[in-house]
Amino acid sequence: MTRAARGRLARYGFAEGDGGARAADLLGPDGLGLWRVEEQEPADEAAGELLAALSRAADPDLALRQLHRVVEAERRTGEKPALLDALAADPGLRRRLVAVLGASSALGDHLVANPDQWAVLATEPDGLAPRADGRLDLAAAARLTAATGPIPVLRQAYRLALLRIAAADLTGGRGLEQTMAALSGLADATLAAAYDIAVDELPEGTPRPRLAVVAMGKCGGDELNYVSDVDVIFVAATDDDLAAATQVATRLIHVCGLVAWPVDAALRPEGNRGPLVRTIASHLAYYRRWARTWEFQALLKARPAAGDLTLAREWIDALAPLVWTAAERPEAVEDVRAMRRKIIDHVPPKELEREIKRGPGGLRDIEFAVQLLQLVHGRGDESLRAPGTIPALRALVAGGYVGRADGEALLRGYRFLRGVEHRLQLQGLRRTHTVPTEPAALRWLAAALGYAATPGRSAVEEFRAEWVTHATEVRRLHAKLLYRPLLESVARVPAEGLRLTPEAARHRLEILGFADPAGALRHLQALTGGVSRTAAIQRTLLPVLLSEFADAPEPDRGLLNYRQVSDKLGSTPWYLRLLRDSGPVARRLARVLSSSRYAADLLAREPEALRLLAEDTELTPRPREVLFEGFTAAAARHGDPVEATRAVRALRRRELVRLACADVLSRAGALAPLTPRSPDGGGRVPTLADVSAVGAALSDVADATLAAALRTARAAQPGPRGMRFAVIGMGRLGGRESNFLSDADVLFVYDPPPGGDERAAADAAHAVAEELRRLLSAPAPDPPLGVDADLRPEGRQGPLVRSLAAYAQYYARWSKVWEAQALLRARFVCGDADLGAEFEAMIEPVRHPADGLTREQVVEIRRIKARVETERLPRGADPATHTKLGRGGLADVEWAVQLLQLRHAGRLPELRGTGTLAALAAARDAGLVDPEDAAEMAAGWTLAAQVRNALMLVRGRAGDQLPRHGVELAGVVRLLGGDDAGEFLDEYLRTGRRARAAMERVLDAPS
Repeated sequence: MTRAARGRLARYGFAEGDGGARAADLLGPDGLGLWRVEEQEPADEAAGELLAALSRAADPDLALRQLHRVVEAERRTGEKPALLDALAADPGLRRRLVAVLGASSALGDHLVANPDQWAVLATEPDGLAPRADGRLDLAAAARLTAATGPIPVLRQAYRLALLRIAAADLTGGRGLEQTMAALSGLADATLAAAYDIAVDELPEGTPRPRLAVVAMGKCGGDELNYVSDVDVIFVAATDDDLAAATQVATRLIHVCGLVAWPVDAALRPEGNRGPLVRTIASHLAYYRRWARTWEFQALLKARPAAGDLTLAREWIDALAPLVWTAAERPEAVEDVRAMRRKIIDHVPPKELEREIKRGPGGLRDIEFAVQLLQLVHGRGDESLRAPGTIPALRALVAGGYVGRADGEALLRGYRFLRGVEHRLQLQGLRRTHTVPTEPAALRWLAAALGYAATPGRSAVEEFRAEWVTHATEVRRLHAKLLYRPLLESVARVPAEGLRLTPEAARHRLEILGFADPAGALRHLQALTGGVSRTAAIQRTLLPVLLSEFADAPEPDRGLLNYRQVSDKLGSTPWYLRLLRDSGPVARRLARVLSSSRYAADLLAREPEALRLLAEDTELTPRPREVLFEGFTAAAARHGDPVEATRAVRALRRRELVRLACADVLSRAGALAPLTPRSPDGGGRVPTLADVSAVGAALSDVADATLAAALRTARAAQPGPRGMRFAVIGMGRLGGRESNFLSDADVLFVYDPPPGGDERAAADAAHAVAEELRRLLSAPAPDPPLGVDADLRPEGRQGPLVRSLAAYAQYYARWSKVWEAQALLRARFVCGDADLGAEFEAMIEPVRHPADGLTREQVVEIRRIKARVETERLPRGADPATHTKLGRGGLADVEWAVQLLQLRHAGRLPELRGTGTLAALAAARDAGLVDPEDAAEMAAGWTLAAQVRNALMLVRGRAGDQLPRHGVELAGVVRLLGGDDAGEFLDEYLRTGRRARAAMERVLDAPS
């Protein structure tokens, strides 16, 4: 054969070299007579059409060899070969047969052994393709085989049906779902035929038993592949049926093994160690007492297949209540996850990345995610109770349990992987799920799946690229869905709580403790009414959220807050998707809305801030320098001072949402946001671990707000060139102990430019301070930051702003001891840093006197302390539970610590901090305070500060009084991680008494 002839044949996809010579021999005059060697062209038009069909086969050389063998087998029968003429006359037959011969060496071998059976692929007289729905044609099988007896005829009928299904699949006559349904239908028909054979073989006189064959696994889900065990469970009606039913079941397994595939009954109770056949009553007893989660998961795919179909349906219906409550068992969700991990662990490492069924990103990832969602959500939504993976996944998407994009990605991945599985198995009719590594096998697989080379990439590379894409996406979505934290929450809700019918909802609301069930029901109806996707997702979320709301002292308020947020965000595409798909967001939101009016009010003003709940890093306080840069940049983008301040206040609001939510969640168990694991392997802790961290974070936000506002004010009121201006923090701001209700206590200091007009500088500085206060206190949707300068010299009677020299003159001549005490917390906040440092240096000898205090000054401090307790405690306040001025409260501890600083910090630099707890610890370490007294005061201050913050978070407005009963007390206790309000109150009173006693010992200590 010439090189040119081989080249012409290579254009039809046949191999070159020795392979090309082989193709020429098979096609030439001594073979099929389809090729003229001398002319290097097809023998005739019909031959050309057949060659073109062969060129489109997955493997043209295999298709050609198989065709030649079938024709040769026909010739050996002694009759004139009819196949080539039929292929010329019937384009449909040509297309179907060549596709089968090029994709399946096993079916080709079957046709060689049975050379007249190609006729089952011929086009019907009405012009339609032959039926490929899995039905058995026993009469045709009997005509087309010389064998006799029911089992050989059934074997032939099975192969003929399989041949038709494969032809329809390979030529696009049936899609994946139709092919899987046809293969499952063929399995049902084969089981039914084997059942009849087994019953007919019962000894004469044996009563026909009532026996049901229930399809399980892929067959039960109508998603069988070409080569697989067929999973079944056998069910007898009564004990009297057991003996005969066991005979029938045993024989059925044997017959199916001879005809088609192994029948696997290992999914039955107790597996292979248990009886092959059980009654319904026996099954119920087992599943009620002994069944594990995976056994209920397997029952999701149960479907009547053969035998007594009515009995099979009765069995499925009897077990349904057990299946649809299995997810309520505490370990159920984790059991399913553990089983998936176990399957992966059993895949040989060298095959793990090539396994399209069991490996990561494989079919099992999709199936387990879908089945877990079915178990959890199918209890209340019967539309999810579909045995098949694709119908169940579509129902999950339609019901809002899986996002549309995620659902489509999983469907594409499932179809791709099942398509690969079908082609791999069809080739040799072998059970395999592993992509080959041999180049030739990969080229065949890519061609069988319809891939073609593109510029720069081979067909194999195209296949690999799509495979990697699908596997990666499936792996990601499997983790997202299987490990969605909301699953455990939904699983813990009783099944009746998932069915939010009006009557069931009203009853559940009463049980959950809603004070106004009718009003709550109206909220639910507004959220879940209609057939929209939004309403469907709300119906999924609300049972879990209601349980969270019910744990709060005021469930009604939590639901109301949730509705308000939903009304504002319900139409946005990301809102409900975030709640459904993103970690603990839904439960965190429910916790925040039901626990904190303060946080709920902030979220109502800026509902988009709830995105912060998705990530622990978003619930972590921002570093001080990041806040300063962000706030200052926001202000700089606006020329109008009002707009600039509005932008700054919006950022402050976002930071307050961040900190309020983090504080509310910090003691919420699994919902608490945690810091990243440290490089040294240390444990993770809440992002706001204690009240000191809260105070520091809030102070940083206030500092950044003041800095940006000062920049804006100075731009609006420029003043003389070279004038320096600084803001000094006082009080809780100065001590970095701010809380959610704190104003910003400040002093304003300026320094006129050298040689400038001091009067003009004073007026300009005053204008800057007034502008700053005006901008930050103006009415707006954002919480205002009150700027309080009352701690300045002479209080409200004195000038709002003083020069550095004026401050120095005042403190040198007129300062009183209480002013020195106030200066203990003074620190530079913003403005001119050099001026701030000069101010701090100037007040150093005032607040830390080298010789400490005189006896008279100590007496004066004690007198002022007593006067504050008498005059400033609000009328009617309970001194035992007032967090600021009450016994053992904040003021008690702070006055004690500040007295120690005034007396000793002049000679002990370690006492010169502005924070209360740090100064107290330094005094203890210096031997100035008994360690037990220091511990009691630290405990009292910490608890009072925690309660004061909690009161603001719970009530949404300022307040210092811890109530002795009621929902606000319960809210504070819950927020601080307690359970029993009475015990908490007792602990608060006990801690306060001890802190008070320790304070008195410090104040009464001799000078």
